[in-house]
Amino acid sequence: MKAVVYKSTGSWYRVKAENNEFKDARIRGKFKTDEITSTNPVAVGDEVTISEEASGDVMIIEIAPRKNYITRQSPQNKNLQHIIAANLDQAVLMASLRNPRTSTGFIDRFLVACEAFHVPAILVFNKSDLYREKDNKEFQRLKSLYESMKYPVISTSLFEHSGIEDFKNSIKGKRSLVSGHSGVGKSSLINYILPGTDIKIQDVSGWSGKGMHTTTFAEMYDLPFGGAVIDTPGMREFAIHDISPVELSHYFAEMRPLIGQCRFNNCLHTEEPDCAIKNGVAAGIIDTGRYISYLNILESMEEKKW
Repeated sequence: MKAVVYKSTGSWYRVKAENNEFKDARIRGKFKTDEITSTNPVAVGDEVTISEEASGDVMIIEIAPRKNYITRQSPQNKNLQHIIAANLDQAVLMASLRNPRTSTGFIDRFLVACEAFHVPAILVFNKSDLYREKDNKEFQRLKSLYESMKYPVISTSLFEHSGIEDFKNSIKGKRSLVSGHSGVGKSSLINYILPGTDIKIQDVSGWSGKGMHTTTFAEMYDLPFGGAVIDTPGMREFAIHDISPVELSHYFAEMRPLIGQCRFNNCLHTEEPDCAIKNGVAAGIIDTGRYISYLNILESMEEKKW
């Protein structure tokens, strides 16, 4: 029987069979998945084949090829990847400018990962009710910047009930990964649009200003208006995997049109002469902050000795 994985705990999997029944399943043996080195062979969103044993146990015996997936660095081993979710229509990054603040570096890493894995991305800036005047100006700047790269940008506030319909419309009829730092309001927003879901939430830590980790495992929830959302554990880092330094600029949407204009085909856009990307930064075509994000990601790649 065919099924879709809705929750993965590492040893047990909650799957929805094609007859719409939910079952708890385990995996049989070892799977070779997409030839990637990952800590989890089966991920939320995977399409699988299950078999019910005479003992009553449900076993996952086959995984269908994935159309896409998104990974993070394994918390246990920085040299391994952990597949967050598979077979996505889009990925939503929940960010906030206050309590806790999401850095543009984190946003840009997320967008690079989405570009690399061919997953469309949406940016949702939550907690707009906390904004001061400088935060409102910063949001408008970021909205203009990312929308110029064709990334949809939405502002939401549960406290003021603003932007909720825009968020719902953006995920309607699609399978959406919802990610972001702990404390930005991912689980609260999903609880709001899915009454009765009761995903655990926790306040932001007062002493650090950072979110407290509450969601332990990724889990998918069907939406009453069509589609599904995947709630993920809050992430403080979003690692970039399987991308070489020379490829990195191809995943910055605003850099792609200029790459072919560099003098050298393998230009890293750092010290090379006649670099179209550096000229673009100087001319204001490429945002300086985005270029700094590029350099920071590039430096982290070189530290791993690609």
